[in-house]
Amino acid sequence: MIKHGKWYRLWAVLLVLCLLPGCAASDQTTQDAARYKVAVVAKSTQTDFWKAVFVGAEAAATEYNLELTIDGPDTEEDYEAQNQMIEDAVADGAQALVFSAIDYDANAPAIEKAAEKGVKIVVIDSAVNSQNVATYIGTDNYSAGMMAARAALERTSGPLKVGIVNYDINSANGQDRERGAVDTFTESGRCEVVATIHTLAEAASARQDTLDMLRAHPEINVLLAFNEPTSVGAAQAIEELQLGETVCMVGVDSNLATIDALQTGVVDALVIQNTYEMGYFGVQSAYKLLAGQRNSVEKHVDTESRLIDRSNMFTMDGQKVLFPIS
Repeated sequence: MIKHGKWYRLWAVLLVLCLLPGCAASDQTTQDAARYKVAVVAKSTQTDFWKAVFVGAEAAATEYNLELTIDGPDTEEDYEAQNQMIEDAVADGAQALVFSAIDYDANAPAIEKAAEKGVKIVVIDSAVNSQNVATYIGTDNYSAGMMAARAALERTSGPLKVGIVNYDINSANGQDRERGAVDTFTESGRCEVVATIHTLAEAASARQDTLDMLRAHPEINVLLAFNEPTSVGAAQAIEELQLGETVCMVGVDSNLATIDALQTGVVDALVIQNTYEMGYFGVQSAYKLLAGQRNSVEKHVDTESRLIDRSNMFTMDGQKVLFPIS
């Protein structure tokens, strides 16, 4: 019985030693399989807006152990480059796509093809015309337009002559902001929108087009711009024409240029989106979809916007909103 006991114990030890490498390999395989591949395809990689989105996306990728790639075209008009980036991401093995559409309709076929191959689709910031989108995460853009218009109404008196500086007419978020603003101005009973321009989402183009609009319509006393580059360009135009005292300007998004213009009085208020949350929740939702947690992913997530002006820009909360990357 003693010899038999010794042999049994030896056999058990040998069995465990033989199984350990196999178990380790199995565990490693499971970990590798769980490291999902997620691709972010943005409207741009150049602006402070998108850089803050990427910080949130990378934070979520680290938390959920994801393999993350980030891409975007040089300009916010190049939807064809976006479509190619979608195709490349799918070919590279992306299992989920976090996407912001430059063109509501023209980006749709590339998204449909990705979804047909089993890729999970999460949209942030700007919608795309597809029924295969699992969730939209971003600003309630109609409400953001309302917020911008109300900010102008609260800071002025008497009849208002409004100029609107918007970007690509095929971008869903810009058009929703414009509708929200126009509806709010109309309901006020004291506003007339005298000019609307759709310029390139580039500061230089927005500056020149705003200069042309203000020279053609000197009666304008309220100016709204609906994203970061157009806000920068519009502010530059107001400063160049020395209209800071006579034109109330409200912009959307922020960078150092518009923050400086807010401080000097060229810009009266900024509607600031929650960029970090867009990136974080976008990638988090991609993980949940891939991990079989579809029921915990809401169809629409509103990342709340904030209004910043000279009264709150230097508060702790105001600084966090203006400098999300910090």
